[in-house]
Amino acid sequence: VGACLGQSSSHSPFSQEQAWLQAVHSFIQKNLIPIIKHPCIQLVETVVDCVKAIWASSGATGGLNLPLSYSFVSVQELKSHQHLPCCSHLAWSSTEYQTWANKIGVNTIPLPRERLLLLGILTDLPVDLDPECRDGSLYVKDNSGTLGCELLDLDISWLGHLFLFPSWSYIPPAWQQGSLGSGHLELWCPPVPVLPLVLNRGPETPIRVLYPEIASQLLQHRSKFRRQQLHLAGQLIRLSTLIKTHGKTYFILSLGESSSASTSVPIIVQIPRQLVWHHVLRPGCSYVLTNLQISVIRGYSHRIWATSPSSNLMPLDAEHIQEFNVEALISEAVPNPLPASGSFQQHLREIKEGTVTKVLNGPAGLYELDGQLCLCLAYQQLPNNGRTIRPGVQLELLDVHFFHSVDGTPVLAPCLRGTVLLRGFSQQESPKQSPHSFCGIVVHLRLLLERHLGLPLYLWTVKALEEITSKLCPRLLRHRQLLQSSASGTAGVGELLLTPTLDAVAPPGISIRNVYQEILEDPHHCALREYSQLQPLCSFPTLAALKEDGQHRAWAVFDPMTLLPLPEVTYLPSCVLNSRLSWSWICLSSSIFQPPPVLLGVLVASSHRGWLQLRDQSGSLPCLPLPKSSQVFIDPRLIGSLVRVERFQLVVEREVKSNFPSWKELGMPGFIQDIYVLFYLDDALILPIPSPYNLTRRPPQAKFPCLEEPSKVQSRLLLLSHKECLMKRNYQSSQSDGPLPPKHTLSFHVSGTWLGGIQRKDGDGWGLPESLGDESQDQKVFLLFFGQSIRWFEFLHPGQQYRLILPNSPPSLLEEGDSSPLSQRILELTGYTSCLIVQDDWILEPGNTQDIPGMVGISKGLSESSLTEILSGSSPGSFVSFSAEILSRTPCVPLTETTQQGNFQTFQRGVKLTVALDAAELASRIPIDVYIEAPHPPLPLGLLPGTRVYFQQLERKVSRFQNVYCRFLPSSYLRILCFPAEIPASSNLPHVYLAELQRDSPGPTWASASCHVVSVLSVQLFWLCAHCTSVCVQGQCSRQGLPCPTQASVSQANIRLLVEDGTGEAVVTCTNQQVAVALGLCPAEWDTLMELVRVPGRVALHISRPGAQPEFIGETDGSLMLFLQTLCTSSRVLRPIHLSFELERKPTRVTTSEPPRLHRFQFGEIPVLTHMVPRLSLSCLSLRDPEVPHILSS
Repeated sequence: VGACLGQSSSHSPFSQEQAWLQAVHSFIQKNLIPIIKHPCIQLVETVVDCVKAIWASSGATGGLNLPLSYSFVSVQELKSHQHLPCCSHLAWSSTEYQTWANKIGVNTIPLPRERLLLLGILTDLPVDLDPECRDGSLYVKDNSGTLGCELLDLDISWLGHLFLFPSWSYIPPAWQQGSLGSGHLELWCPPVPVLPLVLNRGPETPIRVLYPEIASQLLQHRSKFRRQQLHLAGQLIRLSTLIKTHGKTYFILSLGESSSASTSVPIIVQIPRQLVWHHVLRPGCSYVLTNLQISVIRGYSHRIWATSPSSNLMPLDAEHIQEFNVEALISEAVPNPLPASGSFQQHLREIKEGTVTKVLNGPAGLYELDGQLCLCLAYQQLPNNGRTIRPGVQLELLDVHFFHSVDGTPVLAPCLRGTVLLRGFSQQESPKQSPHSFCGIVVHLRLLLERHLGLPLYLWTVKALEEITSKLCPRLLRHRQLLQSSASGTAGVGELLLTPTLDAVAPPGISIRNVYQEILEDPHHCALREYSQLQPLCSFPTLAALKEDGQHRAWAVFDPMTLLPLPEVTYLPSCVLNSRLSWSWICLSSSIFQPPPVLLGVLVASSHRGWLQLRDQSGSLPCLPLPKSSQVFIDPRLIGSLVRVERFQLVVEREVKSNFPSWKELGMPGFIQDIYVLFYLDDALILPIPSPYNLTRRPPQAKFPCLEEPSKVQSRLLLLSHKECLMKRNYQSSQSDGPLPPKHTLSFHVSGTWLGGIQRKDGDGWGLPESLGDESQDQKVFLLFFGQSIRWFEFLHPGQQYRLILPNSPPSLLEEGDSSPLSQRILELTGYTSCLIVQDDWILEPGNTQDIPGMVGISKGLSESSLTEILSGSSPGSFVSFSAEILSRTPCVPLTETTQQGNFQTFQRGVKLTVALDAAELASRIPIDVYIEAPHPPLPLGLLPGTRVYFQQLERKVSRFQNVYCRFLPSSYLRILCFPAEIPASSNLPHVYLAELQRDSPGPTWASASCHVVSVLSVQLFWLCAHCTSVCVQGQCSRQGLPCPTQASVSQANIRLLVEDGTGEAVVTCTNQQVAVALGLCPAEWDTLMELVRVPGRVALHISRPGAQPEFIGETDGSLMLFLQTLCTSSRVLRPIHLSFELERKPTRVTTSEPPRLHRFQFGEIPVLTHMVPRLSLSCLSLRDPEVPHILSS
């Protein structure tokens, strides 16, 4: 080489060749000497000759003798400097490369070409490792290091020799599937030896071999040859993958006879230096394996042939072998009771060649084959985690399981008995792999092996993990946090989220995967053979998808006609009709969804509305969790935790804006929905997770900030005595300094009492409380929350202890309070001695008086007023507290919201809650109305019929009808105690006597009675304008002024009946359709009567007492009045009835009891005098004729 390096111009071709040759010399000197025992000059000449020969074969040398644009690269340089996938093809011209690149399609990117030359030794031994550590992998080695490689075909004689690799591609570790180390090489064509190879010409004398049939028989008998090393010959019919278990690597092959496929013999290869045979063996080819012996392997009860350290592998050549003396072996063999591996019967094999077209889920081993099939490689251990498998790779599959349809897609899945052979490398540049892919491989493999998952269950597990990952990663949780197990072996978050579902169908450890049985035994048995159709267990939808599904279901079942009672709807004017439709709700149980959804998200507290929310990457969903039965409130430390709930209720509240003229035009209006979920913490799996964010930023979903500099952290225990509702308040101050909130800021405040003095952080706990300057000083404190601090609203409850933690505040703040003008103004108004405006970085935790030595435990339950205090208090302005169940919820919308154009707009000004008071001494519950009026919104979540609520500090009021009701004030407090039952309990109305309703103790509000109609006191029939409710005469609205936008009219009717049942009398008011039943008219007769009333618009009949002359109202002819008078005094009306009613005089009405009066009854000719209680006032719910003809006889 030195003679070739002469003086010439640096730009001439000759000088360029000299420089190139000098670079080759330097490269070989540095990277191949002394591992190659060959003189450097001769080695350079040999390498250059190889390069020239390959270069010349490309046909596009451009008149050059050497590829001057190419440069040699060492293993270390490739690993450290090449960060992108690339390929190099020395024998290809640019045209050939472009043609090759165009074959892969227009939507894919080919591997970029680099002009690099690779030279190295092909070996199966990694650098600096014990030879016994071989695992069957191949490497390219030079002085700078080793690099893993893959090739399509291998000759054993190549190992340990120096090669020039003319075509190869390099895949960096970031582009490998599940790689934790360096990248790898893909050798596209056979390497070119630099130095002559020593060819194995075979044995000089023929060797005696056994064929599979005899070798299989020897496994079943004891023979003197059992300890000898014998040679086996046959055709390779089955090849397992490389298997690593318990720190040992091995594979199993099966030899058969080409003339008969009925018998085969298994051979296990577990000698480390022989594992590389796995790259050499090809099913369908014939081989000879020397020096085999019969062995028993641990974990398998049958005998098997095994290689010895002296075993070799060679192609079968009939000229170099001869059959062993079969008769001697068989004659000397004796039966052996030890079970032996039966003949390895040939099974139906599925052989498939195809190209991977898509990676469905790399960590889970799921790929798309030929755009049609799903290939599942999870049940087979692929060497090096299948790093070569990416879109474009060509595979040959043998002995794989085929499933016609799993979720509608055919699936190919090889088990350990199957074979996946590489038939061509991918030409495509695959996407960069995420750094968490190896964690994904581990978690999928761990679940599959520990729980022995079948294919349908495994595919569901993969899908569930995908859904969980898309919900949480990477904004709420890092991929590594979700997938990686802890150092102690504890399952990761992803596994823990799947555990409740998998435990029910595939408990861990129920069976162990026996590798030897899976590969060797017949009939074949593996997890894939246990296939059965699987109904979807559950799903993990995003919160946005769950909300959308809830909206769709609410829309699908929304029908205005179902929200209004029939036939009452036909009598409602427009204002009442639209008011009734303005609010409705539907509660969707998790059990009605298919597949059942699992609610999953991070629990956060909203600083905008004070609600708790579950959050994932798709959005947030308000939630109302109730604490466990052993707790009285929710621990605020749950904020930032991951919550998983299977049993929940999705509530959709519909606030409808409608403008229906009458019931005839009821259609489908647009509506706005509030959607949230209800669940109990007992039904939830809660996983504390570290926040993936920098805590100094304090995003809404992060945990509360870490407490740095513990010496500056101070706290104080607080007993909360009162909490006011969350609403917009206008806090103002005359000065501009201090923390001033904007006008009408959403806020709330609490009051309580300090317990002990200030405590400072001491390690993981709190130090002793500091002594108070004045023990007699009032310890009451007022805390104001607004801005970010309203996130504490759902966690604070009267009667509970809390620890207020101040990370970085003056020591005097907790003792003296805030000195801002706003605080001073609050102290003047409230009379408290200390006021604190809670800052955004302050923390509230559950408190415990055990942290203060000598402090006696304080427990305060919910205070409730007695029934007497609620119903008959001394003054109407008093305050009461009670717990009750919500019976109904009605929007409070004043009629002035009706505009002149007739557009009835329903703004949520407030609600009326009708609740039921429970009393142990009463047989039935007592209803009472609670009004929550403006400006109290946002209304708390969960105020639904059937919900049990605790109210505190409600103002007790008495209506003009002397009924007791309550108002929710800004100083009031409510707390949800129990959710409505998923299936409401049905109950029949109690059957009573009228006299029972006159007792001193309140009776039932709703009941039924069997009674007799004594007389009709009044009847009113009229037609009203559906818009303004004025009387319509001859179908025209009689209102003066602007005409109504609609000419629709509705009919209405009412009747007052005097009834008695022998124990008392009552006046019953019936309305609308009930009037037709009371008058005994069929629907056709009733419609005819109302059409006659349409002309005058209104007809009324009044009878002051039985037998008195009736009074008529209405401009009509005498025939209609005569008909009504005759009908009301006939036996068609004065008859026995079964009445369901509601008390007009409610138990909450404030009245004085009247004494019984003497009443005369006439039974035929016999007069009877008896004392009668005063008449009751009842509202009819329904009436019908009795089932028996005579009430007395019943």
